[in-house]
Amino acid sequence: MKNLAFIQRNDTRFAVGDFSPVLSIFSYHDLGSTVSPFLLLDHIGPGRLLPSTQRKGVNDHPHRGFETVTIVYAGELEHRDSSGGGGIISAGDVQWMTAAAGIIHQERFSEGFTQSGGRFEMVQLWVNLPAADKMGPPRYQSLARAAIPVLELPDGAGSVRIIAGTHQGVAGPAQTHTRMNVLDVQLNAGQSAIFDSAEGDTALVYLLSGRLLFDKDQALEEQGLAVLSQQGAGVSVTATENSRLLVLSGERIDEPINGHGPFVMNSYEEILQAYDDVKNGRLGPGTAS
Repeated sequence: MKNLAFIQRNDTRFAVGDFSPVLSIFSYHDLGSTVSPFLLLDHIGPGRLLPSTQRKGVNDHPHRGFETVTIVYAGELEHRDSSGGGGIISAGDVQWMTAAAGIIHQERFSEGFTQSGGRFEMVQLWVNLPAADKMGPPRYQSLARAAIPVLELPDGAGSVRIIAGTHQGVAGPAQTHTRMNVLDVQLNAGQSAIFDSAEGDTALVYLLSGRLLFDKDQALEEQGLAVLSQQGAGVSVTATENSRLLVLSGERIDEPINGHGPFVMNSYEEILQAYDDVKNGRLGPGTAS
């Protein structure tokens, strides 16, 4: 079994475009290759949107070299991108956008949710691409709640939604470039669970709410990230309160990471090229509108 290596916390909240509050749990700037293939995790909300006629969110912006995964827990988000991908995702839905060679996209609260207002909460995860795929074609996957399999844990311990990878032989719908598991878990107080993670793989547990124990006495409080050892296989957690968590694991991409803002490549020269391509309309031609 993998052991707890360390706990990552960042209690500073800020805004990304009109999305606020946003808690940036980690990024490639602070953990870099430590948590490969994962690059960033932002927890958006929980918050409440007041009814309005003015739609809020993040307008057209570029990406290259990685994928964004947005999991909606509450609220409703609309995505549009320069490849023609897009749609509305609401509670329980996931969007998996592969920027690869380049995409321009926007993410805003839907028109209906803007008018009604209400509670919102989302997690956005950035996933790295291997060098061989960084300049491949963009792709957009809209994963509806009904398409994401749910497994009940034994003895009423909770449930697991399998977004990507597998759990107990059941596969999630997301198509990925490298082997990984993205599991959305509800674990009841006093219950334990074990999740697959191979020897040598990165394994992370992000706790949205509740309280967990690792190795019997090492506690993870809500909005904290547990980084597990690469040694050992499997991730074991115990909930001392009703808990909602993301279990992330995957094979490492042992290549250089050079990132700046919305671009994550392997070299500084590739970053400069990305900015030049944006300036000259060669990255994701057109707009998301």
